[in-house]
Amino acid sequence: MAACTQAAHPGDAAGAFPSVEVWLTLPDQSALLARQAPIALQPGAAAGVITVDPAQRFQEMVGYGAAISDASAWLIQRRMSPEQRDALLADLFGPNGIGFSFTRVTIGASDFSRSHYSYDDRPKGERDPELAYFSIAPARAEVLPTIRAARAVNPNLAVMVSPWSAPGWMKTTDSLIKGTLRDDAYGPFAKYLLRTVRDFTREIGPVDYLSIQNEPDFEPENYPGMRLSPAQRARAIALLGPELKRAGLPTRILDWDHNWDLPEQPLGVLADPAASRYVAGVAWHCYKGDVPAQSVVRDKHPDKDVFFTECSGGEWSKAWPDSWAWTMRNLVIGAPRHWARGVLMWNLALDEKYGPHLGGCDNCRGVVTIDSKTGAVTRNVEYYALGHVSRFVARGAHRIASDTRLGGIETVAFRNPDGTRVLLAFNAGARVETVSVQADGGHFAYPLPPNAAVTFRWRGTR
Repeated sequence: MAACTQAAHPGDAAGAFPSVEVWLTLPDQSALLARQAPIALQPGAAAGVITVDPAQRFQEMVGYGAAISDASAWLIQRRMSPEQRDALLADLFGPNGIGFSFTRVTIGASDFSRSHYSYDDRPKGERDPELAYFSIAPARAEVLPTIRAARAVNPNLAVMVSPWSAPGWMKTTDSLIKGTLRDDAYGPFAKYLLRTVRDFTREIGPVDYLSIQNEPDFEPENYPGMRLSPAQRARAIALLGPELKRAGLPTRILDWDHNWDLPEQPLGVLADPAASRYVAGVAWHCYKGDVPAQSVVRDKHPDKDVFFTECSGGEWSKAWPDSWAWTMRNLVIGAPRHWARGVLMWNLALDEKYGPHLGGCDNCRGVVTIDSKTGAVTRNVEYYALGHVSRFVARGAHRIASDTRLGGIETVAFRNPDGTRVLLAFNAGARVETVSVQADGGHFAYPLPPNAAVTFRWRGTR
């Protein structure tokens, strides 16, 4: 597949109504984030329209992106030539590509690692409460260089870190597999996370967000994981929060980092005042439940941020149009409409065999596929879905009001710091619909086939 064509900001004569730039993706893949002829923003009003109102501002955006997992970093560093690597990172993170501005990194191994490890492994039966053996050396081989390279392309790239497990000696199983924290390990675990953030910061720059535990209501059978109840997470957060503050680290703690189906879990942590004061927001995954759960928690705690931090595409559904439509409706549009400041897919890149991985998912798809023999890149459906917003919405943009109709023309809109407006529309219906838009004292219209997406961008007139 070809990458999307270069975007330029709209340039209109002073005092004139702006032209509207247009990018289109069709489900038959005949157009993939393809630039179309601009259309005119006509003066006056129109009936039966989608109104975009920049005066109604909602959350400030961190951005869209995907996780630089161990697998992704290994492929980028070990299976691509320097020229291929530079081209891919420019495409994924650069202003002339799809402009990802948010990523997530594992603290130690996940299922998408080539071995299972933590940053303080000890032989069974041995412990290290003072973290004398702590080292982020495993991340220095591929992960940290990839983050540095991505930040060289996009200095505004926000980074989130998440552990899949505490070191085995901190756990009831004395293993990275299954189990929970030992009662005497909360202090060492808080220091382990603090040391990770501190050492990462020294090597890659700011770590913006941290979750205490990836998917704390799940114990995988064959890769690192750890169950932590709301009370356990609250206890760990109450220890870690002051440590981060004393260290002068601006890293913000996110709770939950798991599915939409259990909003009572983060609500339990936020009900604990000793922990809640250090929780900046709640992170969500897609594998169970529905996206409105984000608003359920946010409505009860409007002072807490919302982030969507993991979902994977895979071969369990047809990429076009099924995965395309689901991702567009639930994640690209639905997540920010339910207050998400950031939206992350799981693996940024996997190979042609859906790896490398050790345990866990054996048919998950990366945002891109890297051929492990040639380094050639295939851009997958998630690349185009995320790209319909990520390449146009800058970090620091605000979501603004736009009419939407579930099952019809579904939309999300943003105002960038430079004043440009961005509207994404997706046709979830079964027939061609006219997207009729009222904005900035004018209006425009565009026909949109079923399961097609269109991004509009124009300069505000007020």
